[in-house]
Amino acid sequence: MERVIMLADCESFYASVEKAAFPEYRGRPLVVAGDPARRSGIILAACPIAKRFGIATAETLGEALGKCPELVVVRPRMQTYIDVSLLITEIFESFTDLVEPFSIDEQFLDVTGSLIYFGTAEEIARKIQTKVKLYTGVWVRVGISSTKVLAKMATDIWAKKSEEGIFALPKTELSHSLWLQPVSKMFGVGSKMTAHFRRIGLYTIGDVAMCPLAELKQKMRTVMGRNSDIQAELYWQTANGIDPSPVTPSTHDRQQAVGHQMTLPRDYANAEEINVILLELSEEVCRRCRAKGYMGYVVSVGARGANFDRPTGFHHQIKVADPTNITTEVFAIVCKLFYKYWDGLPVRRIGVELSDLRPDTEYQLVLFGNREKIKKLEKVTDQIKNQYGGTAILRASSLLYAGQAVERSVKIGGHYK
Repeated sequence: MERVIMLADCESFYASVEKAAFPEYRGRPLVVAGDPARRSGIILAACPIAKRFGIATAETLGEALGKCPELVVVRPRMQTYIDVSLLITEIFESFTDLVEPFSIDEQFLDVTGSLIYFGTAEEIARKIQTKVKLYTGVWVRVGISSTKVLAKMATDIWAKKSEEGIFALPKTELSHSLWLQPVSKMFGVGSKMTAHFRRIGLYTIGDVAMCPLAELKQKMRTVMGRNSDIQAELYWQTANGIDPSPVTPSTHDRQQAVGHQMTLPRDYANAEEINVILLELSEEVCRRCRAKGYMGYVVSVGARGANFDRPTGFHHQIKVADPTNITTEVFAIVCKLFYKYWDGLPVRRIGVELSDLRPDTEYQLVLFGNREKIKKLEKVTDQIKNQYGGTAILRASSLLYAGQAVERSVKIGGHYK
């Protein structure tokens, strides 16, 4: 039996949550953006009314206000959006146990086994829309097909633009629908790849789909080099709707790495200030590892300069003899790596990561130092932070002018909770 897979996408998710929470904003153009008080930051979400003024996600708040001076600007509340997303997941799970999050506002559903209970795929989609709207105030658009990649394109190309918000894309009808679309609309194809395809004479998704795979690989080598065969096969399969991957609820359960990066509020140009940030990042990464029961063999550090239009910086890693999640150990390794490759120019973004993770149930004892004592101490500090908040106990360096721990404690993913 052919699978029936959906990709459910929440329309203007952050903005929709805010409009549901504040009915007085209904009928008004609204965006969720950086810091409204400072009139700074970028647009994270724009409601459909705001989009009619030409406002788009990722443009600056200043540009948006220039297009629509009466714009309602709301500061992001990330914890609220996470809570609503989890509630929507629960609603999806009332229709099928095969639900796989794709992002905070998109999720795949395999409803093959649910048809006998809830009706046709379109009927299930309408029931999902009704229930999500009733519980959260968020409108969901649904693409339906037999594979995940086709369901995704059904949502992005058609469901998002239809009044009903539902579109079915049968694999048997690709030549009459998907293949007629410009290649820029194919999933995974950006502006750069679009230019490559046009350079080799492929203008529609159908052009890619009907090009023999061996010929496509040869053509892509001429514009992308010898190592493009894997990409060629991926694009060819996407154009033909080939995607054997199942909807897997546990896809994101096994974590491969724990990392944290920070965009700094200004240029950091001296070692004293940079050390404060490296220590805060090391502590945050190790705390999260300890909470998840992991230690890491590989320690990574990266940095970028202040000019994001002409990126400078580095990213390097080192494998240690024994896995660790101890802050002081990771901090020492991070500092060694950072100062080995830092060119002395000001930095604006720094990141630290632990990977090659292992369970922390077994670890190597050492002759010098006392890892057991340090681990117990860090466990206590973690418990204090978990119970009383991230700023209940701080390193003294975080109270310096360079410190960001206090500011970061009221944010999730760089945005306010």
